Amino acid sequence: MKNKILEVKNVQKYYLTKETLTKAIDDISFDVTAGEFVGIMGSSGSGKSTLLNCISTIDTITNGKIYIDNEDISTIKGNKLSDFRGKKLGFIFQDFNLLDTLTAYENIALALSINNVNSSEIDKRVVEIAKDLNINEVLHKFPYHMSGGQQQRVAAARAMVTNPALILADEPTGALDSASAIMLLEMLTEINTKFNSTILMVTHDAMSASYSNRILFLKDGQIFNEIYRGSDEQKIFFNKVLEVVSEMGGQK
Repeated sequence: MKNKILEVKNVQKYYLTKETLTKAIDDISFDVTAGEFVGIMGSSGSGKSTLLNCISTIDTITNGKIYIDNEDISTIKGNKLSDFRGKKLGFIFQDFNLLDTLTAYENIALALSINNVNSSEIDKRVVEIAKDLNINEVLHKFPYHMSGGQQQRVAAARAMVTNPALILADEPTGALDSASAIMLLEMLTEINTKFNSTILMVTHDAMSASYSNRILFLKDGQIFNEIYRGSDEQKIFFNKVLEVVSEMGGQK
């Protein structure tokens, strides 16, 4: 039986203003096991971004529990929380968030140096991940000298180099054209299958979601539906995603 990397138990998140109480997340529970590629899909206001912020420790929950690699993240505070985030979580952002003043090597190494890894170990791990993701030739280039695909892989290398328990991707294709989006989604699939990396991706896009192995559909802060890809080809799974999206749109 595979290890549970993420456990979300009866999580609630409320936002209180002077006049209203908004339930952004309304009693959500699910698990993600090692090696899964899980998509979380929903329209604007469904609660998916709030959920990701809580899982990533950027925001706190109102009630419930979230465990990452068997640790209750609500009990981790201050510097220990920053340390936990740096070691246990990897992030792939919509616009890559590479630092223009650093080379690819330095961008990747930064994640390790923040965690006080010694220089020889940093060099070893950066070279290894660059080889795995086929970006050796750009290690000493700055982001503006790289293609979009190369920047994607450098960003992925930075997310993976700390060997995180969980990689989080927040609308990773949102700012990309269709060709670049497919390239990124294929890379995430490669990372998942080749390295058995556990990935949680939030998206509002059916095509992006169809690259994952399992999808949780959120509506009004609750899980509306859940589907598994199984042995389906991506195009077949995409049509199933569209069916669920259509059902969600028909609900009042």
